[in-house]
Amino acid sequence: MIPKELTGSYSWSPSKPKFLLNLLEDLDMLPLFDIDNSFDGFRDVDFYVAHTPEYVAAFFQGQQPLCESNSIPWSRDFAETLRYTNASLYNAIKHSIEHPEQVSLSPTSGFHHAQPNCGMGFCTFSGQVIASVKLFEESGVRGAYLDLDGHFGNSIEDSRDYVPSLTGAIPYRMNINPLGRNSRYLDSLTASLAALREAILDNDIDYVVWCHGADSHSDDDLGGGQCDTTYWVECSKVFFQWVKDLDAERGKPLPVTLSLFGGYRPDHYRSVLELHIADITQCTSVLLGTSDPHVPQLNNKWGYEAYTP
Repeated sequence: MIPKELTGSYSWSPSKPKFLLNLLEDLDMLPLFDIDNSFDGFRDVDFYVAHTPEYVAAFFQGQQPLCESNSIPWSRDFAETLRYTNASLYNAIKHSIEHPEQVSLSPTSGFHHAQPNCGMGFCTFSGQVIASVKLFEESGVRGAYLDLDGHFGNSIEDSRDYVPSLTGAIPYRMNINPLGRNSRYLDSLTASLAALREAILDNDIDYVVWCHGADSHSDDDLGGGQCDTTYWVECSKVFFQWVKDLDAERGKPLPVTLSLFGGYRPDHYRSVLELHIADITQCTSVLLGTSDPHVPQLNNKWGYEAYTP
């Protein structure tokens, strides 16, 4: 991954997967994971699923202005990483479908604002659209995205006219973005989970992708300020308990994939990573029973009280 200081970008997202894995190693948490990096990066044709060939070519060839329409300075090395981050999400979801007794993690972001003909908002390609359409066309499975990033995930809705099979792959109302702040945000998530439960029980949805962006936290520089730490962590607890209860009700495990999405704290990026690890360990605690939840150690930028579980 490319260090932020070498790209000159406000966003550290290109380096987030490496930073997260390094911190998991420092915290002796890597044994929780079976890491698979054997997959191939996407070819240009894979990106054509959701994007115009003209945009794909302009990006990978470094042609201005499209190669920097994501607001991230372009480099050949950075472009090459995107073949793997997008392929990571696809392969993680595919693995969850093939092995639903396991939870998949794609430690990636930079997907949910991209347009068919350009990038937007630190997002280069719509990895969600590519992954879900490929899986739908390969095996007919349909997915739902719980997008708890601090910004509305517009790439799915903005791609429906361009990608004819997208509504089959991700049905309407299955790009879920909760609304409100703190208790209202949690209530919005809970109501969405109730509707999603019905869709799953009716066999209209086959897998779920949980995208708990750290920029929905109150201290984030660019986020929407939806949740203080208590409610941010509570969203994770509610979701993973919902999965556990639904698994018991169905008598079989629901395919679940985790992805990271946003988080912007140039003053203290460790706080972003701490939130992601808290989310991941809520998953391992509730669903797998393998560890106690991690208590996030945050630099409380705006003076919010420290979180205590």
